[in-house]
Parts: sequence; C-alpha cells; structure tokens
Amino acid sequence: MGIEKGLHLSDIEDEDELDEEPGEVIESAPPLKVGEERELNNSGFKKKLLKRGLGWETPEFNDEVTVHYGGTLLDGTKFDSTRDRDEPVTLRLGQGQVVAGLDHGIITMKKGECALFTVPPELAYGFVGREGVPANTVVLFEVELISWITVVNVSKDRGIIKKIIERGEKIERPSDLDEVLVKYEVALANGTVVAKTPEEGFEFHVKDGHLCPALPKAIITMKRGEKVKLIVQPQYAFGEEGKEASDGIHPVPPNSVLNIDLELVSFKPVVDVTGDSKVFKKILKEGEGTLVANEGATVTISYTASLQDGTVFEKKGLDGEQPLQFITDEEQVIAGLDSAAATMKIGERAILTINPEYGFGNFEVKKDLATIPPSSVLLYEVEMLDFIKERPPWEMNNQVKIETACRKKEEGNILFKSGKYQRAAKKYDKAADYVVEEGSFGDDEQKLVKSLRASCWLNGAACGLKLDDFQGAISLCSKVLDIEFNNVKALYRRAQAYMQTADLVSAELDIKKALEVDPQNREVKSLQTALKQLQAESNKRDAKLYSNMFARMTKQTSVGIKKLKVEKSEDEKKDEDYVAMEMEKVADSFC
Repeated sequence: MGIEKGLHLSDIEDEDELDEEPGEVIESAPPLKVGEERELNNSGFKKKLLKRGLGWETPEFNDEVTVHYGGTLLDGTKFDSTRDRDEPVTLRLGQGQVVAGLDHGIITMKKGECALFTVPPELAYGFVGREGVPANTVVLFEVELISWITVVNVSKDRGIIKKIIERGEKIERPSDLDEVLVKYEVALANGTVVAKTPEEGFEFHVKDGHLCPALPKAIITMKRGEKVKLIVQPQYAFGEEGKEASDGIHPVPPNSVLNIDLELVSFKPVVDVTGDSKVFKKILKEGEGTLVANEGATVTISYTASLQDGTVFEKKGLDGEQPLQFITDEEQVIAGLDSAAATMKIGERAILTINPEYGFGNFEVKKDLATIPPSSVLLYEVEMLDFIKERPPWEMNNQVKIETACRKKEEGNILFKSGKYQRAAKKYDKAADYVVEEGSFGDDEQKLVKSLRASCWLNGAACGLKLDDFQGAISLCSKVLDIEFNNVKALYRRAQAYMQTADLVSAELDIKKALEVDPQNREVKSLQTALKQLQAESNKRDAKLYSNMFARMTKQTSVGIKKLKVEKSEDEKKDEDYVAMEMEKVADSFC
C-alpha cells in the first residue's frame, strides 16, 4: 500500500460548515430520462440528463470527485474544458473549486453519468465574471462523473479524516469487543514511513487499542475488506511528545500529522453472551441463515474444552467421540455452554471463554482427559452441528397446546420446589403462552384454559416474590384479577408485593377484598396483622418526622425573634413577643 504524500487536514473542510445537503431538491420527483431537463431549485439551476450512470449512490459534500467538464456560454462559446487538456480534474465538493453550482449538480450524479447543467450567475461567476465569461452571465457545464472517494470526519472534530479508497463487503462493522485483522502503513507528512504491519497483517481486540488512539476509532467505522486513507492529527496520534523508536515503529516527532493506509482484512465478532462480561463468544465461522437455537431447543454440538494454559480436559464429537446432545435451558451442561449454545446458528463455530461463575465455580472437577482446578476459566471451541427448535404454539392443535402448557407448568413446579425460581418463572411464562389466545379454543376447552392460564400467572407471581421482582408479581396478579376479580390467591400475593413496595394503601384494599370473599382465610388474616404492624410503624415514623420538623421550625423562629429584639424598639419587642408566643402555640398543636 502506498502513502499519499503531503496530505494535510487543511486540505479538507468539514462538511458541517456547509449550508446545503446532498440530493436533489425535488426528492419525490421520478428519475430523469435521457434528454429530459429539470429545474433543481427556484433559482434557475437546471439539469439535463445526457447519459445514465451506474448504481444508485451519489457523492456528498466533502467527497473527492474526479470529473471531466466543459464550460460554455449560451451561444456555444467555450471558455473552459478538461477534455481539451486531456486530463480529468479532482475536486472536493462543497469548496466551489470551479463554481458553486457545479458542486450542487455533481451531488445528484451517479458514477459514469453525463449531464448538462444550466447555472445562473449567482451560482456561477456572479457580477464579476471571469476570462471569457461576462458579468451576470448564465453558463452551461457539461459534466461526466468518472469516480469519487467518500470522505468521512470520523472524530467529528476533523482530528481523524477517513477517505474510502475501496468499499468493504456487506454492512457489518466491528464493535469494541471484536477481534480484527488489519494491514496498515503509517507515514509522516513528508512521506517517511514509520510503521508497517507484516504481510499477513496484525490481529488485536478493538477495545484493547493498538498503535495510536485513531486506529480503533477508525476501524469501528469500517466494513470487512474496506481500504481507507486516514489523516490523523497529533491529538489522535502521538501528541505533543511524539514517540521514540520501539517495537518496529520508527521515531515519530512531536506534534506529527500521520497519513495511514489502512485495510480491515477481516474480523471475528465477539459477543457478551450473558451481558455481564463473564461469558464471551468469539465467532470463528458464521452459521447458516438467521435462526439460532434459543431456549428449549435440542442441540447437537462438537467441542474441545480446555483450560487457559491449553490443557484439554474434554472432547465431544471429535477423535471418535460422539457429539453431545442436550436441551438448552435445562441445566444439562454448565451454564456458560448452555447460554452460548442458545445463541448459535447451524454450522457456526466459535470459541467460548467462560468464567468460573458460569463454569464449575470453586470446585475441583475430574473430567475425561484432565482435572479442572477450582475457580478455572474455561475455553470451549464449539461447532453447532444441528438443533431442533421447540414447536411454537401456532404449529400445534388445541389439544397439544393444552398438554404442552400442563407439562411446562409441572416442570416449573418441580423447579420451584427445588428453589430454582428464575428457571421456574420462565417455565410458567412459556406455559401461559400456549394457552393465551383464548379465542382459538372451543367452548368445552375455555374453562380449563382459563384456569390453566391463571394458575401459571399466579405461580409466576410467586416466583416474582421470591426473586424480589415485586412489580412483576403485581403485574401477573393483576392479569389474573382482570379475568377473576375475586381470586383470593391473586389478591393475597398482590397485597404481599404492595407491602414490599411500601404501597400500604393498595395492600389494605386487596386484603379487605380478599376477606370479603373468604373471611376465614388464615393466610390473609395473618397478612392483615402484618400490614397493621407496618402501618403502625409508618405512623410512628411520620409523627416523629413532623415533630422534629416543627421543633426545628419553633427553635429557628425563637432564635430569629431574639436577634430582632436587640435591634428593635420596646414597642416592637412587645409585638414580636406576642407573635412568637402565637407561633409556638401553632407549632405545639402539630406535635
């Protein structure tokens, strides 16, 4: 890769300083036909299409375009032509390097397009004119757009300018977690090369940074295969201190502007599977399609499992071993492998990094090939061979829906009894999903479906109470009460949740209503006793709060009046003593 020598920031203006936006003014108008002419704004600026271009993209202000153009007067007199010089010209759009009107016309053109622009004086040479062009003259420009380079202000402060030399593939760009493979060549403004990657490139994680601050900032704006030229100001390079020679980098003088030829060869997406940076998935090979296994799928995987030092402790589906088959979200494997498998596509290959919390914790575990020490970070290189997703409700008849809901509810009950409330809540939620569409069931099934749905919501609310998800419990109980307004269990559990959120008024209403339905219910009566105790404690706190507040107010008032007494006359003192006495009486009445 070569370096563009002598390239400085001052050569490029910021697109934010321009008043106009790219694109034709008449956005809703159909595309021009060859030979058709159209006015693009109300100032008399016109475009006539002479030859269609390729694709659909058009350049924007601040891009560098290469064009052939010829300028003539209305009578055909030629005053400028790049074709006569047999050399196209490169312009930076928005700078008015020929005339402002030409920039406005070029941003409507596609690659290879030819057009004739009629440019009014105010967008051409104005009242001054130029050689061969009288003042206040309408001129014609015939333009061919040969190519252009997109220019991007990466840092928004013109500290990192990116010129796209070759566009990348697809639309995906790397994120901070991803591992990227890049090639680059770095030069000073005078062309001196100070750093260069090996022929095979250099690999690093974006979040870890590399070379200088500009590199990761530019990389996250690039697509796979994209090639760019970066103009990097000192604050994003090596700053006021520069850099001494080290690690294959030649000395960089203080306050140096860098020109970097950069290619994003490839990148491996890295996913934070659990959202807490405890299980990472680095994708080595993309899978097929868009479907992932998800929870409840039966998956078949092969893998090699090792410690961080490279010690392999288990293999499945390799070297004669059978692949591993399990159902996700059923705790049949360690949590990290379980969660990651649910995110994989068929054919996907990935490396998982699993922290002890999602592995084997603080325990020593003996496996087929080695013993895993306590608190070990685990590495799994996994391939998703196949998975069978759980059938969704819309693919089942009513009988199967009801059977599936009953089975999942029972699985939730088993999990609840063993203290696995999070997983139990998921089971109840899934069970309710199978019977939530009431209209699809017949009259003889409605009673069973209604009871089953309410039971799942109530059990889910019980999980919410155990998990301190009180708002979730309130929501689920409210769903039950929408269809069974006098359901005692729903009123009881919602009252419990209200008490935990200090909404004692709502809790009291639910308890009263539950006792109206079932006056002898011992659990509700017990909850009522607990509520009364909470109310009493709340009243005491309120009384103490108001007592302290008004005591402070009385003290402050008395102190203020004593200060005033020193400065006031005897008559005024008498008046103030009277006022103070009255205010103290008022304060006492609130205690």
